[in-house]
Amino acid sequence: MAMALTGARIFTGDAFLDGHAVVIEGARIKAVVPEAETGGMTRRDLGGGLLAPGFIDVQVNGGGGALLNANPSVDTVRTIATSHRRFGTVGMLPTVITDAPQVIAKAVASVARAMAEGVPGVLGIHIEGPFLDGARKGAHAARFIRGMEEADADAIAGFAMYCPVMLTLAPNRVAPALVRRLTQAGVLVSLGHSEASFVEARQALDAGARSITHLYNAMSQMTGREPGLVGAALTDAESYVGIIADGHHVHDAALKVAFATKPASRMMLITDAMPTAAGGPDSFELQGRTVTRSNGRLSLPDGTLAGSDLSMDAAVRYCVTTLGMELGSVLRMAALNPASFLRCDHELGRIAPGHLASLVLLGDDLRVKATWINGQ
Repeated sequence: MAMALTGARIFTGDAFLDGHAVVIEGARIKAVVPEAETGGMTRRDLGGGLLAPGFIDVQVNGGGGALLNANPSVDTVRTIATSHRRFGTVGMLPTVITDAPQVIAKAVASVARAMAEGVPGVLGIHIEGPFLDGARKGAHAARFIRGMEEADADAIAGFAMYCPVMLTLAPNRVAPALVRRLTQAGVLVSLGHSEASFVEARQALDAGARSITHLYNAMSQMTGREPGLVGAALTDAESYVGIIADGHHVHDAALKVAFATKPASRMMLITDAMPTAAGGPDSFELQGRTVTRSNGRLSLPDGTLAGSDLSMDAAVRYCVTTLGMELGSVLRMAALNPASFLRCDHELGRIAPGHLASLVLLGDDLRVKATWINGQ
């Protein structure tokens, strides 16, 4: 039976609509119509606010006290997805960082099983490492970082047969031929944690790399004579970039440079969230090291940033209220753009007939009042 959601302003992903309703039938959107045309339908009055496409986060290490690396199980995946759903995330890539091969394999298997069991909001997995550059390891454990062999590429290509896979690698540590092999197998290759030169980054992009992981963080910076990975990211019109907008990871001025330079359709808000996020505790253990939350910043004992305490709605608010960005553009960075990156924008990222009814209702303060995933 169809239900009409009424009483809220609507952002379709392309435009704002007043006086309209979203008609849901089953898991999908049946129509977007003037409210006057819903008289014979079951209606739910949302009581104001803004109804928008639900947020999609391609980098979520943990939340609600759970960490995928620490317990790579279906229960952990479910906890992370459920915790972040309360903050508007209706689609995510649970993320496993650099670790032992068996931990990564178990994480992939658990995500694939969670998807098969219908855990709401799980779209695939992000494997961040272990094929990184030790010079830009960040919070990744050096003992697990290693080079990529052909057998590794074969294994990860095999993972992509079971669920969508995003892989972050260092372009100065992985040959372009292996990058090309991965992308041809359907792996979404992202560049990060690297001291790569501009040329090395450009070679990986030319080989099919599709995105840049947490722009500015843990990568070679742009200078006048060596643009580095940052320069390659900002001057490439096709690749997507994930960016952490929390006031800790990137200076506001650098955020504004990225938003002004990169095509708006290629910017993605991400959280890089850890267990403290979405209602978690103030500290947790990461591969034998304690990570502590202080004033919204997560750090190891030596001060190294270790992921974030961010939720997607908080990232949206930061861009709108602190950076002064236009709301529609920010909402696209939180939903439509990541959906396009994941090649699922035919189903997610817009409020349009035929799309999945995966939605978020925001109050006037841009805080989440309700979410729907596949009409539920």
